[in-house]
Amino acid sequence: MLLCLSANHRTASFPVLEKLAAREDGGLESALRDAPGVDGAIVLATCNRFEIYLDIDTAQPVAPELMPTIATALDVSVETLRANMAVIHDTQVPEYLFAVSSGLESVVVGEGEISGQVRRALEESRAAGMSTSQLERLFQSASTTSRGIKSGTKLQSAGRSLVRLSLELAASQIADWSTAQVVLVGTGSYAAASLKALQDRGVTRVGVYSPSGRAHKFAERDGVFVIDSQNLPEHLSNADLVVTCSSADTVVIDYDLMLGARLAPGCAEATLIIDLGMPRNVDPAVGRLDGISVLDLETIRIHAPLEELGAADEARCIVSRAASEFVEQQAETSVAEGIAALRSHITDIARAETERVANKDESGVAEAALRRLANTLLHSPSVRAKELARAGRGDEYLDAIELLFGITVERETPAAKPASPAVASITPTALPRVAQVEDDGALECPVHTS
Repeated sequence: MLLCLSANHRTASFPVLEKLAAREDGGLESALRDAPGVDGAIVLATCNRFEIYLDIDTAQPVAPELMPTIATALDVSVETLRANMAVIHDTQVPEYLFAVSSGLESVVVGEGEISGQVRRALEESRAAGMSTSQLERLFQSASTTSRGIKSGTKLQSAGRSLVRLSLELAASQIADWSTAQVVLVGTGSYAAASLKALQDRGVTRVGVYSPSGRAHKFAERDGVFVIDSQNLPEHLSNADLVVTCSSADTVVIDYDLMLGARLAPGCAEATLIIDLGMPRNVDPAVGRLDGISVLDLETIRIHAPLEELGAADEARCIVSRAASEFVEQQAETSVAEGIAALRSHITDIARAETERVANKDESGVAEAALRRLANTLLHSPSVRAKELARAGRGDEYLDAIELLFGITVERETPAAKPASPAVASITPTALPRVAQVEDDGALECPVHTS
């Protein structure tokens, strides 16, 4: 059974998201590995969401039991998790993850960075030995769906990344992008996206500083030079714009560092700092300094644009169809062992009968006839088994072959809805919104044929 625990920009406050992002590496994964009932886990942590996707082997409402374990690993209170984390159950999980991976649940609808973050979350889970076949299928299907939306809709061209949105918000404070003095803190995927967005606006020279010392590799790109810790204050003093997107666990630009930069002779008249770090890279107190403006994720979230409804609606339809197909395929796997067992049973009977008449069937006609008969007898039950599975009635098929043929196969524990969980189920605003639109009858998904 699949389960998702989600703290995101709709369900959680910014300080809580920041706290969750600052978790100790490996601590949560280690705790989940030892948790009873958990077969696998994938942690998806971005600047606006912290989500745990679980493959559990029980139908009991395990979320309440897991909360203390997760809270301890993340160094937060259980009450904080309960107040900020939504729980998504079973067949709702694919549609939600597919929407997340496609950028439909992002602060800026249609932003493209999230699909890569979903892929990396799967890779990290594999490396930690925490992935399972079901989680693999789920995340690979999510990536396939997001690629289909990217190539088949205008969602990502309509949507804007957080990086580009932040630069749009900064445009009024930058008189001439081509002469702007820019400092970039970080060398990861967001730093690369920031550099590209800056260059698209006409920025020609960017100084890059890496708290982890990786700036030299990043600076091999055109128009980029390295800033080290010794000359960082000088470059901060002269900067018109500072963009921070480091994965450092602690503040990179603190009050004293920026105060010294502002007191240096010849410092820039005004400096805008865009803090895209999670946890934040810039001490909030820096924003109180004269001549300094700080634009952080919490502020950017407020200015996020409304989604482009046409492109988003089409994308949600694709997500809905893909999720339905995934759920149906998963349901069919629940009876696959039963289908194989029945086929083996009938084939064994046919083989035994063939051996019994072998001396009288030198031409092989009887053997061929028995084989065709076995295949004919098995065809309709196999098709019907899959139909029942897709309708949520796979257990009826397994019950039937056990009753009629004595064939017993191991079954997955059926999914059950928690009666009264201690953690609130996911709120309507955090559900894949395509389901809400369809429930309201306001949108009919187009049927694409080929």
